[in-house]
Amino acid sequence: MANKEEKPEGKESSWKDFIYNPRTGEFLGRTASSWALIFLFYVVFYGFLAGMFSLTMWVMLQTLDDYTPRYRDRVANPGLMIRPSDLDIKINLSNPQQYSSYVQDLERFLLDYNDILQEQNVQCPEGKYFLQDNEEEKKVCQFMRSQLRQCSGLADTTFGFSEGQPCVLIKMNRVIGLMPRGQPYVNCTAKRETPLQMQYFPTEGHIDKMYFPYYGKKAHAKYVQPLVAVKLQLNEQDYNIPLTIECKVEGTDLRNNDERDKFLGRITFRVKVTK
Repeated sequence: MANKEEKPEGKESSWKDFIYNPRTGEFLGRTASSWALIFLFYVVFYGFLAGMFSLTMWVMLQTLDDYTPRYRDRVANPGLMIRPSDLDIKINLSNPQQYSSYVQDLERFLLDYNDILQEQNVQCPEGKYFLQDNEEEKKVCQFMRSQLRQCSGLADTTFGFSEGQPCVLIKMNRVIGLMPRGQPYVNCTAKRETPLQMQYFPTEGHIDKMYFPYYGKKAHAKYVQPLVAVKLQLNEQDYNIPLTIECKVEGTDLRNNDERDKFLGRITFRVKVTK
């Protein structure tokens, strides 16, 4: 009697036959015609899905406007932003390198407002919306950098940082079609008992209606937002103390008191000056 059971004939080669069986011509358990039918099915199936996706995308794109978003209900009111783009501004008067980044940020931002560039734009009548519904390429109202006067960076290239009376530029975010009612202006207050002296450019922080409405990036390619510059007139008594400043858009129907959105129609930042 044999000590070991004899293995059935062909047992050792069963896995090789699964990969390719020369007797039946099957590869991985299927014949070439079977694999061809499966491949054809998936080509047709995924081709149909791709066609359906392309068709639905094409139909959806026909409902969109190249110039105006279809749904704008969530951005009906603009937020406020500042330049330099830092909500915690720290100034060391004895170290110009410390505040040089703020000065460079302001200078870069104001390049589009240089008077030479703005002279190419239109001198719009003040106090009126600049409506251009029938023009495909919208014109832009002039906003001269020189309007910011002491905060323009032209006479004082440090924007007041070197003297401890820094300038902060405030702008509203762009909202297509926005036409604020009333006479919008920016008002800033320091969160402390005694008021902080500030100077606004343009006068009284006025935002003229002629810069509205905005028609979108494609139609209004050269548009620049109107700015309000606030010069914080600090003195030595204000040094070494973090000052919290809140600026709001007033005199209009724009919202500025939503507790769920701290940047809607307002912005809060801190300034600290040390010698």
